[in-house]
Amino acid sequence: MKNQRRVFIQKAGVIAASTAFLPNVLLSATRPQQEKLGVALLGLGYYSTSLLAPALQLTRNCELKGIVTGSPEKIPEWQKKYGLEDKNIYNYQNFDGIANNPAIDVVYIVLPPSMHAEYTARAAKSGKHVWCEKPMAPSVTHCEAMIKSCKDNKVKLAIGYRCQHDPNIQAYMKVAKDQRFGKVRMVTSAAGYFDARTDHWKQKKNLGGGVMGDMGVYTLQGARLATGEEPVSVLAQASTTRPDIYREVEETMMFQLEFPSGARAACHTSFGIGMNYLQVNYEKGWLKMEPHSSYSGNKGSMSDGTVINFPIENQQAKQMDDDANAIMNNTALIAPGEEGLRDIRVVEAIYKSAAQNCAMKL
Repeated sequence: MKNQRRVFIQKAGVIAASTAFLPNVLLSATRPQQEKLGVALLGLGYYSTSLLAPALQLTRNCELKGIVTGSPEKIPEWQKKYGLEDKNIYNYQNFDGIANNPAIDVVYIVLPPSMHAEYTARAAKSGKHVWCEKPMAPSVTHCEAMIKSCKDNKVKLAIGYRCQHDPNIQAYMKVAKDQRFGKVRMVTSAAGYFDARTDHWKQKKNLGGGVMGDMGVYTLQGARLATGEEPVSVLAQASTTRPDIYREVEETMMFQLEFPSGARAACHTSFGIGMNYLQVNYEKGWLKMEPHSSYSGNKGSMSDGTVINFPIENQQAKQMDDDANAIMNNTALIAPGEEGLRDIRVVEAIYKSAAQNCAMKL
């Protein structure tokens, strides 16, 4: 495989920060063109078409080499736009043949969550590294199976948590780690938008729909990353304002988290309300981010006057470059499968709490 080839790495310079602190941002190493990892996008919906494929044109460590689609009418346009060879085009039936294609090093799974476990296992068995969009899977059982598949086949599994690659999010994570303002006391985290679609996988339970596993992961991560802890209990309430559309799954979820240190979090997520912010109150100060989980423009401020506003050209490109770098150098991923599993453990508890109308221990 390509990740076993000899790689020449250019030393990256150190960039001085003019603000009070600068998070540790792993800069992608510059490599010769032929040393880029080949990526195949599996699923050609909006996220692949409008965000990932364009972002791959900006990456330094990887490049778009193939696609996997169940929509043959899309193939000519993708080939014309990205110069994809016939031998690198797959459908869901012949996908396993990718094992014999040395041009593909990574399969990026961009499908409804209910399909993530199956295609992670198939990609891993084919000897390809796996990048999987969030939410990782509908259940802890599926997440654990995905991690095992990749470990058994000695390939890496990264979850598409683009925000964790953003230096602005890394900045507020560092505040908790350094206890800049003392211990965290309270977090308020929100992520949502008004989804006008009426027939989408996000509204279908059997496909892994529901706001909690989708936008809810952002608000959950806001609380987890801001405290640097894992919650020990949760109390949740699900609701909808459009029962004709959200018949099978929730449109809105509100939940409270308790952390080992005593910190608390109030979290809100919705497909019916636009919101995107994070506030953290510490013993001796505060931090505010708005937005805190957008594709671009995440920024914030702190009670001591520090501004969080680090430039980033493209989140998805940074994410894929970081993950490719980890594969090529066999180093730790920023958001491995275990990170996705941590979220889904909490998501499962949130659903149980909402169904039983009581607090659930984790």
